[in-house]
Amino acid sequence: MPLATDDFLDIDDVTPAELDHLLDRAAAMKAGESAPRFPDTTLGMIFEKPSTRTRISFETGMTRLGGHAMFLGPEDLQLGHGEPLRDTARVLGRYVDGTMARLFDHADVVELAEHADCPVINGLTDEAHPCQTLADLLTIREAVGEDASVAWVGDGNNVGQSFVVGAAMAGIDVAVATPADYGMDSAVFERAASFGADVEPTTDPESVVDDADIVYTDVWISMGQEDERAEKLAAFDEFQVNADLLADTDARVLHCLPAHRGEEITDAVLESDRALVWDQAENRMHAQNALLVELLGDGT
Repeated sequence: MPLATDDFLDIDDVTPAELDHLLDRAAAMKAGESAPRFPDTTLGMIFEKPSTRTRISFETGMTRLGGHAMFLGPEDLQLGHGEPLRDTARVLGRYVDGTMARLFDHADVVELAEHADCPVINGLTDEAHPCQTLADLLTIREAVGEDASVAWVGDGNNVGQSFVVGAAMAGIDVAVATPADYGMDSAVFERAASFGADVEPTTDPESVVDDADIVYTDVWISMGQEDERAEKLAAFDEFQVNADLLADTDARVLHCLPAHRGEEITDAVLESDRALVWDQAENRMHAQNALLVELLGDGT
């Protein structure tokens, strides 16, 4: 099934049917099914933000597919010395077969895709993290099945925003609890509604956790928000995923990592049998490999 899009900038750049196909392909590849090979194929990877999982999963994934991934940090490109993004994009498109970008401003990845003559994948921006959503949905399929309910607890950040839309596309029920001043953009719920989801955000974490199969959280202070630390810690005091919050549920726990243990999640929960986070981290590679096969190959 060829994807209708040449780029993957947010989760709903694909259709629900295409999303289902990507997850099927990821599961099959993880189980050992042979995948197309891409020798002499290079993925350029632009990083404005540091990364563990994004860099390693894409580099290892491209190696497993027979290709090569090239790390391009802030000091490796002329972007750091004033070259316009559109110029860098045009040049990259002449050299590499695909580009993955981990950037701050979402508008930058959109501009990159507009000018690069190759597929562009959003490896994270301040608004969206669609590759993480692919891994999340694959993990939920494995652990619970498609008839799952998920509670998002904590900051209404980029990871949560992509996940809410992706879950709606996959037919997964989602409830969202965030502090009043740290919710998700209303457009996120409108996008989810276009796929049939009715998400009513709340400020009460206990109310969304009780009926959930999965509780999902992420850091409260994202990269670039360090100056908001004191203010956020106070606002999120009741939103920690801990033994008390999970006392009346058997829900499993997701976290996209890195975790700030003792803040949004306790060490005890993260190290418990409830945690699916290590499968979730591994699934970044399998889900992204499926995406790379679709974007770099012929979609067969």
